[in-house]
Amino acid sequence: MDTRPVSWHGLLIHNNRTDGATHATSTRFPQTHYSAGSELTRDLAMKDLAQRLAENPLLRPADLRPSTSGMKIECLLNPGAFRFQDRTWLLLRVAERPEQKPGKISFPIFGDDGQLRVIEFDQSDPKLDLSDPRVLRYDGVHYLTTLSHLRLMESADGLRFREASRPALFGQGALEAYGIEDCRVAQVGSTYYLTFTAVSRNGVGVGLRSTRDWLQMTTHGMILPPHNKDCALFEHPIQGRYFALHRPSSPDLGGNYIWMAESPDLLHWGNHRCLAHTRPGMWDSARVGAGASPILTPEGWLEVYHGANEQKRYCLGALLLDRERPWKVLARSQDPIMEPLADYEQKGFFGNVVFTNGHLVDGDRLTLYYGASDSVICAALFSIRQILETLD
Repeated sequence: MDTRPVSWHGLLIHNNRTDGATHATSTRFPQTHYSAGSELTRDLAMKDLAQRLAENPLLRPADLRPSTSGMKIECLLNPGAFRFQDRTWLLLRVAERPEQKPGKISFPIFGDDGQLRVIEFDQSDPKLDLSDPRVLRYDGVHYLTTLSHLRLMESADGLRFREASRPALFGQGALEAYGIEDCRVAQVGSTYYLTFTAVSRNGVGVGLRSTRDWLQMTTHGMILPPHNKDCALFEHPIQGRYFALHRPSSPDLGGNYIWMAESPDLLHWGNHRCLAHTRPGMWDSARVGAGASPILTPEGWLEVYHGANEQKRYCLGALLLDRERPWKVLARSQDPIMEPLADYEQKGFFGNVVFTNGHLVDGDRLTLYYGASDSVICAALFSIRQILETLD
């Protein structure tokens, strides 16, 4: 058995479609090798279906320039992925904050006037809670430790990316004052729809923008109010209706579950149904959320989702949904299809995380782009057939 990480250059790919989609001529995937020596790690690696690219991480914070002077890029996270003009594109979440001073904590937000402002606290202040590197609490008010925007990267081969000559996307208005995050990109016809997490002191909701050329962007506002995130649109209507997965949260009654909504126009959503709960004692016991757009297969709609346990260890699994009644779950992963096993997935700004909201499909091959340890951008290959065979 070949135990080396798979290299992008070892894949045979041909392109024979006018829409720019590519198809792999082979779907054989070598197994990935992990150097951590424990029996537990080796056992997990045997169940892990992901074939990580040897070139990972593909993008690091040092590869991009800050959006403005005085800021530092702390993390690259969770890209949306799509094809446009015969190229592969990623829409990265770029998290920034000022260079930190000894004894201080500072972070940016957008003010009511739309201008960037920096808030600073003394780390010794007893009103300050810094127990989570992602979110701080001061005198009962929550803030993010970084401000995120979305930035476009493009590639001819899906491996080597450069910053695109397209404008970055920033938060707009009071409902996006703490930034925009974790964008899914769905192509419906000739239009690309962007669903993203909009963050402000009012809470976390789902924003929507759309474009046909990635130069002019239409803003549709918040389509799902707080607390909601992880919204993935189906790219094809079903019986004349559009569908979306989303993740409302309830801290007391209920939990962090995957839901489904439907719409006549992609703007107005209703008829909500709960699809998937967390599962006590399992790898997805604390929270679950949708990844990118569901993939249509002969067996049904395949959705790769993330799940986390109480230790905040994020893994990936899959759901199979009925083709005509997508609110009906036919099968689900018992074990993760991908876990944070590589060193760059275990160590970083927030370690033990693999998180995806972007992928590309070429026949049986699924190229999944993901954020690792809330720090870097990576890619892995899957066989769709192999994923389906693991579902119960």
